[in-house]
Amino acid sequence: MDAPTSSNHSPPDLVVVGLGYVGLPLARQATHAGLRVAGFDVNRSVVTDLGKGRSHVDDVNDDALDAMLAAGFLPTDEPEILRHARTIVICVPTPLSGEGGPDLTAVTSAVSSIAAHLTPGTLVVLESTTYPGTTEEVVRPLLERSGLAAGEDFHLAYSPERVDPGNTTYDVGNTPKVVGGVTPGCAEAAAAFYGRFVQQVVRARGTREAEMAKLLENTYRHVNIALVNEMAVFCRELDVDLWDSIACAATKPFGFQAFYPGPGVGGHCIPIDPNYLSYKVRTLGYPFRFVELAQEINARMPAYVTMRAQDLLNTRGLALSRSRVLLLGVTYKPDIADQRESPAQQVASRLRAHGARLRYHDPHVDHWAVNGEPVDRAERLEEGLADTDLAILLTDHGVYTRDLLEKYADLLLDTRGVLRRPTAGDEGNRASAVPAHAGLDVL
Repeated sequence: MDAPTSSNHSPPDLVVVGLGYVGLPLARQATHAGLRVAGFDVNRSVVTDLGKGRSHVDDVNDDALDAMLAAGFLPTDEPEILRHARTIVICVPTPLSGEGGPDLTAVTSAVSSIAAHLTPGTLVVLESTTYPGTTEEVVRPLLERSGLAAGEDFHLAYSPERVDPGNTTYDVGNTPKVVGGVTPGCAEAAAAFYGRFVQQVVRARGTREAEMAKLLENTYRHVNIALVNEMAVFCRELDVDLWDSIACAATKPFGFQAFYPGPGVGGHCIPIDPNYLSYKVRTLGYPFRFVELAQEINARMPAYVTMRAQDLLNTRGLALSRSRVLLLGVTYKPDIADQRESPAQQVASRLRAHGARLRYHDPHVDHWAVNGEPVDRAERLEEGLADTDLAILLTDHGVYTRDLLEKYADLLLDTRGVLRRPTAGDEGNRASAVPAHAGLDVL
């Protein structure tokens, strides 16, 4: 049968495989640039919702989705759409397996579907984060089962996604796009494709270099976050205000980039991606000690937050068991609804194990569960702060201002440094960024 096509019945310029946090923003940008775009996803409920104008992705709200649909964007779960595509971009999840290695199940499934419908002249691009060698060693052989040869009959390239959910400054269009092809011709085709809707295209030497670039970006962040998390632990013992030290160091106009401690790391990139590189290095017989140590340090931060919560409650003569604890923010980063790998899960699990009575407040999350067990939601922030023994700020959503916390919180552990941010008019005065009373503590 004929594949579904866009509203003008022309074959799509682009089929995006995987309509999640990476694929849907990519489809939006390409649609906005005038390309005929279809989206293929095996999750029928996702496809149905998208077709009805209901988005599940923060960076593409319902209004933006409606505009995409009006411009001809076609979400579908029919793989036949792949046969008619000029370009296919794979944006499926790449989680870790139960053993801690890469799980490429979604990638191999997507590639197998593409191979079954691959036609000569098609450009296939993998954007899913993975270890160096995946495009050549995993994707290429599967695609060539079609009887077509990469670099001869079809183009094959890798281009790491650089989506930053909630970032209102940088999006798909103005973030430089790295591309690497299995041949120079493949790289040329990929660069020409992305050049239609991305301002700057950067060519890597090959697919392995492009794959490594993504892992390098996130490993850099992972290691530096671990550095300041470890410093947060011992600076407290040394009676050093690390937040002030970071603010001072950040005034240096060269050679330093500020990173900040927190309750752990979240999202897909930081907790997951560096482990792909560690996995690949281990296949060579080497340990990747930087990544493994960073993982260890960042993974123990929820336990440290729990210990600090106990200490704060002890100052009031309260035990953590049976204390009322309010968690402020349960997403992995501020002002979005994305909960992937959020450290709030681990913190809450540990607090519950100690007998704490939990509630949460998050303006972006209506329902939240920990280990399958629902957590009560505080509907009103001010009342929630008043009716708790301890509040723990885990995600610095914009609603959690320093002024509000100082006014309503009696006992609070701030793991994100909101209390150390100067208020309006005091931006240049670090000394003003001191918690208003002894019940307010910063990680």
